[in-house]
Amino acid sequence: MSSQPNGAWLTQDAYDRLVKELAELEGPARAEITERIAAARDEGDLKENGGYHAAREEQGKMEARISDLQRLLKNAVVGEAPKDDGVVEQGMVVGITMAGKERTFLLGNREIADGRDDLEVYSSESPLGGAIHGSRVGDTVEYTAPNGKTFSIEILSATPYKA
Repeated sequence: MSSQPNGAWLTQDAYDRLVKELAELEGPARAEITERIAAARDEGDLKENGGYHAAREEQGKMEARISDLQRLLKNAVVGEAPKDDGVVEQGMVVGITMAGKERTFLLGNREIADGRDDLEVYSSESPLGGAIHGSRVGDTVEYTAPNGKTFSIEILSATPYKA
């Protein structure tokens, strides 16, 4: 098996997109929400001011996203998109058969998928990701699930993710 990085692995494209998002949130978006809160506060009684409470809730979500992005980018390991060589590694869309069912997912970080809800994402640090990381198309590997059950997994495909 290949060694795995300590930080979240990101493609250069994903890293650049997240840096841009962070700059937008820390700059114009933060200024805009601060103005909305100030305007709502000027309307008077805060107990019954729905606009104020909605803006504060949005601010909280935005600040949480800023913190998440800062942490992710600080520890990110930026790499090239993987080669299309059939080896299961971060940045690959992997097809497997497990317990008689076929599944397809991205091995890597959710941020690589750029909000695609139709594609499951598993980290290479997850039990499933760790079990298949470094294997090749055609390999069969053993996987012990968190519930203690052991499964035989056949690697059907491994292709680089394309946004």
